[in-house]
Amino acid sequence: MTTPKLLAARAGVAERAVESRHLRRVWGLPGTALGAVAWPVDWAARLHVRFGYWWQAHLLDCVLDAQLRSPREARLKLIRRLVRGIRVRNLVGWTNDYYDDIAWLGLALQRAAQAGVEKPEAIAAIAQRLRDGWSDHGGGGIWWKRNDDFKNVPANGPAAIFFARLGERGGRARSIVDWIEDALRDEETGLFFDGLHVNPDGTVREVERNLYTYCQGVVLGACVELGSTQYKDRAARIISAVDKHLSDDGVLRGHGGGDGGLFTGILARYLAQAALRLDRPEAAKAADLVFTSAEALWGNRNSAVSGPLFGPQWTEQAGEPERASAERDLSVQLGAWMTLEAAALLERNDLTPPRR
Repeated sequence: MTTPKLLAARAGVAERAVESRHLRRVWGLPGTALGAVAWPVDWAARLHVRFGYWWQAHLLDCVLDAQLRSPREARLKLIRRLVRGIRVRNLVGWTNDYYDDIAWLGLALQRAAQAGVEKPEAIAAIAQRLRDGWSDHGGGGIWWKRNDDFKNVPANGPAAIFFARLGERGGRARSIVDWIEDALRDEETGLFFDGLHVNPDGTVREVERNLYTYCQGVVLGACVELGSTQYKDRAARIISAVDKHLSDDGVLRGHGGGDGGLFTGILARYLAQAALRLDRPEAAKAADLVFTSAEALWGNRNSAVSGPLFGPQWTEQAGEPERASAERDLSVQLGAWMTLEAAALLERNDLTPPRR
């Protein structure tokens, strides 16, 4: 069993490890920062040859979590550097062709504004691009990518949260969540499939039936933001389904390295929000999943330069950061840090870990 404030301390250790190993300027420019996508950092990672746009959005989100946990002027400066670094490295503005990418950045920038780093032009550009991404093909929803045939939960879920936080709960956010419910809910498990492909005439050609943790997390987060009885009931159902189908003895399942390294941390983030804001019995289960996952990933950490190194599957011992190993990926480290921040958030709000 953990002791008071221990979870906050662990989150701080994870923060320092990520920052010391991964943070680099963008091409040496002052006032910029991004996370190198792999560690140890080779020349390509140092120069940000591979950008990892949506990884950087989650890095920014994690630093914002840390700022809420322990406000510091130095961290606020880092938030400004990260925001500028994303804009500089993106070259062509704030957006790109992937609607999921820009939705994630939109969420992080909304939170940055609350911390005092405001970029209204960026949020406006992202909002307009997301609005333009909606069509009636496949019954509704936002595309995954411009000029593509795929619509998925990873684009629509964070977009729904983004629009809800913009104040568009009764219209656009609700329409997105209802489309996900109608088009991609798995009746057997109560979870959500990844997405669907549509034909030029708008009919559905194929459903991608993968059940990813982050798909459940973003729909959960959107339902919590919408907040009415109907959506609270859906949120409770998602928590129960995650507990039954996507956890092992209360520990959330991982999805490997690469992009998958972020998936389960995203679910933990929105489970924590549900635990704090959902007036349903399932809120306690949401908190338990966060606490148990945070305990497991910490217990199975490896030791490396400047702090702990986390693995992609939290029920297993983390390995070494060898070539092609998931432990090298910034995404994997962010997913773990994000989960520790989620647990620390619950700790600050006087929720307590379950006894084992």
